[in-house]
Amino acid sequence: MNQRIVPAVMAASSLMAAELPVKRVVLYKHGVGYFERSGDLASGESARLDFKASEMNDVLKSLSVVETGGGKVSGLRYDSSTPLDRRLGEYSFQVGAQVPLAQFLDQFKGARIEMESAGQKSAGAIVSGRVVAATEQQPQRDLVVLLTDANELKTVDLSAVTSLKLADGVLQRQLRDYLGALAGARTREQRSVYIDSTDAKGRKVAASYLIPTPIWKSSYRLIFQNAPQPLLEGWAIIDNTTNDDWTNISLSLVSGKPISFQSRLYDPKFIERPFAELPDEQAAAPVLYAGAVGGAMPPPPPPAPAPMQAMSKMGAGRGRAMMTEAAAAEPMMDRVSNVSVQTEGRELGELFEYAFGQPVTVRRNQSAMLPFLQQPIDARKLLIYSDRSSPNPRTAAELTNKTGKTLDGGPITVFDSNAYAGEALVETVKTGDKRLISYGIDLGTRVTTGIDSGNQRYLEYRATRGSLIIKTGIEETTTYTIKNIDNRAKTLIIEHPLRSEYKLLNQKPVEVTGSMQRFSVALKPASTETFVVKEDFMHDEYVSVSSMTPDAILAMTQNRALSAAAKQQLERIAAQKKAVAEADRAIRGAEQRIQSLSTDQERLRQNISSLNSISGQQEVVQRYARDLAAREQQIVTLRDQAAEQRTKKSALESELNAMLEKLEF
Repeated sequence: MNQRIVPAVMAASSLMAAELPVKRVVLYKHGVGYFERSGDLASGESARLDFKASEMNDVLKSLSVVETGGGKVSGLRYDSSTPLDRRLGEYSFQVGAQVPLAQFLDQFKGARIEMESAGQKSAGAIVSGRVVAATEQQPQRDLVVLLTDANELKTVDLSAVTSLKLADGVLQRQLRDYLGALAGARTREQRSVYIDSTDAKGRKVAASYLIPTPIWKSSYRLIFQNAPQPLLEGWAIIDNTTNDDWTNISLSLVSGKPISFQSRLYDPKFIERPFAELPDEQAAAPVLYAGAVGGAMPPPPPPAPAPMQAMSKMGAGRGRAMMTEAAAAEPMMDRVSNVSVQTEGRELGELFEYAFGQPVTVRRNQSAMLPFLQQPIDARKLLIYSDRSSPNPRTAAELTNKTGKTLDGGPITVFDSNAYAGEALVETVKTGDKRLISYGIDLGTRVTTGIDSGNQRYLEYRATRGSLIIKTGIEETTTYTIKNIDNRAKTLIIEHPLRSEYKLLNQKPVEVTGSMQRFSVALKPASTETFVVKEDFMHDEYVSVSSMTPDAILAMTQNRALSAAAKQQLERIAAQKKAVAEADRAIRGAEQRIQSLSTDQERLRQNISSLNSISGQQEVVQRYARDLAAREQQIVTLRDQAAEQRTKKSALESELNAMLEKLEF
């Protein structure tokens, strides 16, 4: 017998589960797809849906099941995502890599086994298993010691055993489950969901769900031809990255971006729980009661999102073929794709759906390109100038969506005059809306830009609580000089920056975007045109009147933009500030005079002190003393004057503050 254990699946027999084929697919622009599966099930049969492990969160969030035929869905089962180590750790034994059989059996001490060796059967309870290392005389041996039914200890060499069985049914099932978990871990990318039913008869089961899918992409061809209107042709690019073939499915493409998110529903969540014991399981402790000292004892959660409603079946309008035998002789670039467009569009709230009227087949891991639009569209050729760093405007077209359908955003390849004309990119355009697209550079037109600013003008004065708000205006003139070299008329759209501080004076835009103003200019053949845009730059300047000098305030009153009441208030404030300034000058003059007299007094005191020690200098000393007394009297007078001026200044400042507080115009 092989002495090494090789993990293998020992699965119990069970009813085969039927797969439900994909019948309908709806692809969106935000990373998910809506799928419908349906099929007939035999009596007692379950349905199986296979998914990638990464898809299970969205499946568990969105799966819905409908069963027809009288039965009821009794439940859903799916493969668990419990970590393998956690699942295997629940068993009392472990199966290691390349583990000898004797060492493996040693984990089942006490379990009964049945063996057959050389045609003889033996049985007993496992006492132990051990491995005898190889020697020069004999190879490594796996031995197991059994307690036989005759209560004898018997050593069995497993190398001679041809079959071995665990007699305990519970251990057999545990070993089978253990090996099944190992086998399942090797296919971790696939998960199965099983739909069980209570019906014993055959019935029909349908399931719908959302899973992550690549967004569908759109590309267009805009063909300027001799017909009254240009033709717009749209192609949808889809990718089947699922594990299933899409065979003759009903396919719909939805333009728009509903809100979608992921929730971790598939991975089991484990939380730590506290330990708690009933009080009667513990010894009661004595309670000490304290003596009394007086006094008496004392936004609704939001509703769950409605399940996704089944989409109605779409009819198919037969698209017309745009090629004829006569057109076959035309150059290739002037030919319209010979495709049959069989889609119907309809509004789905804020979304728009294109439903293909014929079955679609896309094999797994393949992509497809399907026509979903081919019809005339209102398109007007023009030029767009918005990049001032380039002298040439762009060749462009204005598309007006009157198709009755939403045009999903994507690249547009433009064909004109039987030739490739360029490429453009367009955002999603709802029906009734319009967009500008540019697809080339017009070398036959040159634009130069000149900007000139005028003098500053005072437009308005406003004052409140001592603060002055001065609104000024500066006129800015932008002159566009356009030279049309070609001998044909053109229409030029100038995109002029939209600035919140600027006000238009002489022009009115044909359109305004969030950042641009658009002006339309008609260009004559082989001519030079000028287009002038005048704007007023409005600016507010904030000035504190208390910090202004009286002369600056009086100069401001000469402005004609000020009202008579405003001039009167400012003149009174200027006069009051002058009075405060005069009082302040008087205070500083008195303080400077006092400082000078004090210096003289100090000099006189020093002279008197030195002369007192010299005989015959009494007359001089007396004269110095009289000068010292006179200066002291002057200092007293000056101090009285300074105090009076301080009182006056304080009163004037209080009056000035009251004026500033009441300043309003």
